[in-house]
Amino acid sequence: MKSVKNLTRFTYETSAFQGWRLCVRSKGANFIKYFSDKQHGGESKSFEVAKAALESLRVLLGKAKLVDGKHTEKTIEKGTKLLAKAG
Repeated sequence: MKSVKNLTRFTYETSAFQGWRLCVRSKGANFIKYFSDKQHGGESKSFEVAKAALESLRVLLGKAKLVDGKHTEKTIEKGTKLLAKAG
């Protein structure tokens, strides 16, 4: 599997972590979460969990109101909690 927009594959042999990294930068906010192959039962399963989390985050950010062109603290908090619950 190859990386897709906002999801990057990490498979370094010298690292203890192998899995997917979700990274979204939007309107002054950064959202980052790692999805481990080991924790989710393999590469394809961790990808599916990461992809579902990305879609949920996109929906949240798409509906969010902006203040001065940036996400509010409340939106950032909701996004952070959403990712904490994912996987």
